[in-house]
Amino acid sequence: MLSTMVRRSTSVALATATVLLAALAGCAPVQQPAPTPVQDNACTKDKLKTKTPGKLTVATDEPAYEPWFSDNLPASGKGFESAVAYEVAEQLGFARIDVQWIRVRFENAIAPGPKEFDFDINQFSITQERQRVVDFSAPYYLVRQAVVAGKDSKIAGKTTLAALKDAKLGAQVGTTSYQAITDIIQPTVKPQVYNSNDDAKKALQNGQLDGLVVDLPTAFSITSELTDTTVVGQLPQVGLPEAFGLVLDKDSPLTGCVSMAVDALRENGTLAELEKTWLAEVAGATELT
Repeated sequence: MLSTMVRRSTSVALATATVLLAALAGCAPVQQPAPTPVQDNACTKDKLKTKTPGKLTVATDEPAYEPWFSDNLPASGKGFESAVAYEVAEQLGFARIDVQWIRVRFENAIAPGPKEFDFDINQFSITQERQRVVDFSAPYYLVRQAVVAGKDSKIAGKTTLAALKDAKLGAQVGTTSYQAITDIIQPTVKPQVYNSNDDAKKALQNGQLDGLVVDLPTAFSITSELTDTTVVGQLPQVGLPEAFGLVLDKDSPLTGCVSMAVDALRENGTLAELEKTWLAEVAGATELT
């Protein structure tokens, strides 16, 4: 699973994330009113040119991993990305029973050519290279950095940045993960650098580090693979984060409407609330303050 997550990640700075950073970074999740459906005459259910009239076909990979989905059941509505998909559908006027799930391999979803789905949600990083062959919606998630530690580490269970000051931390060289250590945590012990996340993970396993800083999807992957590790917590945003977007056909007539739906969910706080629920509370990756 780790190689899959690493393959999905990129250190490319995203122009699309620039305009969203101020809106998303540091937003405190609060109880929000029910989302207001997108108000646009071209974005009503009866006018959207979906693969099946009156239905919304949503794809993801097989298997679908935690905490993005729950128990490999995308249609359950449980897990961050399953919940996001249903919220987007509601914004576009589709009831839950109108959403049809299919399985599409990650590589096939971002390959050139027509798609079987209306949109695919599967932790797709928005990159210029991919944008040449597929469309992306507005970002629904900006990737956070996180601290992973052994369950017996002195920083396991800590809840503040101050508690990490004396920790021996490590990260892959030249990444936003390393930048997060130096800019946000600012430890008194010089952080260790590694040529790859795999090298850093081995150092963590060997007890050479108190904690490893990686992006949150990779953190979930590591703790799934290494059961004696835990996510200590998420760090505040740093720099230009990687962003996840919904994938659509190149020049899809749905792209504008789907992006409007995602924007509406961000503006009314729904995305922040879902992130809090499924990534922080359920998955245990609370924000370090």
